[in-house]
Amino acid sequence: MQESSLHAALKNLYSLPGAAQEVPVDGYLVDVVRGELLIEIQTGNFTHLKLKLPDLLERHPVLLVYPIAREKWIVRLPSEEGAPEERRKSPYRGRLEHLFLELVRIPQLVLHPNFALEVLLIQEEELRRNDGRGSWRRKGWSIADRRLISVVEKVTLRSTRDFLRFLPAGLPEPTFTMRQYAAAVKIPPYLASKTLYCLRQMGLVEIAEKKGRAYHYARLCQPENE
Repeated sequence: MQESSLHAALKNLYSLPGAAQEVPVDGYLVDVVRGELLIEIQTGNFTHLKLKLPDLLERHPVLLVYPIAREKWIVRLPSEEGAPEERRKSPYRGRLEHLFLELVRIPQLVLHPNFALEVLLIQEEELRRNDGRGSWRRKGWSIADRRLISVVEKVTLRSTRDFLRFLPAGLPEPTFTMRQYAAAVKIPPYLASKTLYCLRQMGLVEIAEKKGRAYHYARLCQPENE
């Protein structure tokens, strides 16, 4: 598969002096090896990590790096040679909670002592080409590349305790519903559902009861500011 400019830029960012890129380790190709630490950079779907990471974690410390676009600019590549590009700012604004759209595939890895996760909130450019192969939402324009502009914020999550930041103190007690959680955190219900699933797998919340069609969740740990 062709490597995106974003993936290449992040590999270079994490390749401190003495590090190596694209290193075979235990039958897998690892993005960056820095001493004993294996660094895997994932700019898309986590599905293919479901076998790779658990295997590597048994023998190595692994840092998973995941970028989320806090701000994005859409660049439309010209159809004719010499024509100018069209660039506009997207209304999309990513936030840290968007991590759970992918982490929902591997939430149990957070429990492993060799695992750490680093989320980068970035500014990026998304290059699009009018080749008729893209989704209907983009009216056939396909994503040709992603380019890193800057890293705005870095959040490191090394243990389940670090995920307590996603359980704000203002939640109803002793239990709360998914929709109450969504309102408190100010995220849409579909994202709240995935977030709570992950927090359940980490042992931070549990389903206390079901009333009608709604599950009621209870904390198993206090929020980090208490």
